[in-house]
Amino acid sequence: MKRQYRPYRSFGTEMATLVKEGFPLAVTFAGGTLLGVVDTAMVGRLGAPQLAGVALGNAVYFTVTVAAMGIVFGMDPIVSQALGAGEGARARAALRVGFRLGLALCAPVIAVIAMAPLFFGLFGIEPETAKHAAHFLWGRAPGAIPFILVMALRSYLQGRTYTRPLVVGVIAANVINFFGNGLLIFGDRALTEIGLPGMGVPALGVLGSGLASSLSSVAQLAVIFTAFRKLAPAEGGGDLNVPWRLVTKVGIPIGLTLLAEVGAFSLAGVLAARIGPAAAAGHQVAITLASLTFTAAMGIANATSVRVGRAVGRGDSGAARLSGVAGFTVSTLYMSATAVMFLLFPAQLAGSMSNRPEVLASAIPLLYVAAAFQLFDGAQVVGAGALRGIGETKFIQNANILGYYAIGLPISLLLAFGMGMNERGLWWGLCVGLAFVAAALFWRFLSKSRGTLARL
Repeated sequence: MKRQYRPYRSFGTEMATLVKEGFPLAVTFAGGTLLGVVDTAMVGRLGAPQLAGVALGNAVYFTVTVAAMGIVFGMDPIVSQALGAGEGARARAALRVGFRLGLALCAPVIAVIAMAPLFFGLFGIEPETAKHAAHFLWGRAPGAIPFILVMALRSYLQGRTYTRPLVVGVIAANVINFFGNGLLIFGDRALTEIGLPGMGVPALGVLGSGLASSLSSVAQLAVIFTAFRKLAPAEGGGDLNVPWRLVTKVGIPIGLTLLAEVGAFSLAGVLAARIGPAAAAGHQVAITLASLTFTAAMGIANATSVRVGRAVGRGDSGAARLSGVAGFTVSTLYMSATAVMFLLFPAQLAGSMSNRPEVLASAIPLLYVAAAFQLFDGAQVVGAGALRGIGETKFIQNANILGYYAIGLPISLLLAFGMGMNERGLWWGLCVGLAFVAAALFWRFLSKSRGTLARL
């Protein structure tokens, strides 16, 4: 006789499980965001040109690496579905393919990062800013290797729900990044300021910040890989033939999705800069605050992807649907709470990032828009996670490209420049684009999960 479940109890249990499994992943995403905050704070002491150079360098670095990272993420549903089916050996085989694919991508990624400064002049970037961006990128480029490999290990370990090494790894990365930035940017001056004797360490400036970031990625990889080596293999066999074409078939749309998202928000930043310095600064304050709260939604999204994938692997389409809907619910509840926070305390939140009146005048109205923005952003990232769990990545790509570039950005341009709403218009346009993406992904997941979900 088929066992009957009480839906409300099982739904509540699934929500609790997602929170439990998603929390450590959210910590790792928050830790990754903190790395950039430290870079900005440290380099900011050198001056505005150096800070602008690091901002440009980071934009280039993550635009390039995010595409490679997405391709490696093609192993996500293969790993989780294999583990759900009790095929531990197949999951490990998928990791090997992802690891090798990541290594193969490192060479072109580093080449693009290293050569990017040659083209800064074509975009009218000020020579001093371009110089500092080049120095930062040359220090940061070697770190692309451990960064991409960490992503492959993360995909496997989160599938195993063994996330402690990911948390320890990001903590180690932040410690190395903090002290490395201080020592390599300022040299002996950093030591003497805290009462220690100098050791002849040169002040490398912006280059030192890039090198510190690379060293932090090496430390993160060392911690996570050491823990992985000690982890007992998952039980079960399965087909050990995981074609790299399968990983890239799933992963390339993920890479293009991430690239489309990064590109859309980068373009919004450029458009805000065209409105004026205060608009650009206000946009940066609002997007930074929204990004910090978004890390929890990303953790829930990845946990949802794993739960859905495991359910598909064991042939339980009903459980996959339950996990996906529970993920949407948890994300919506959390993002609703952050939306209320943005509505109630916009001045205090913006004031924590800047004390300049013209920046606050721009940022505070944007935080009101961000309240709605939060809800749709959280829903779309969980929708992407749920669909990734079943291997439906092509639809995610198409929905994002359509939502951002055919709907969101055109509305942003119309509202900001055609109707004089300036930076608020940019954000409302992005909000509409996110709403479309969230609705499309939720609809697609519900449609697909009504029937039997096939494994990859």
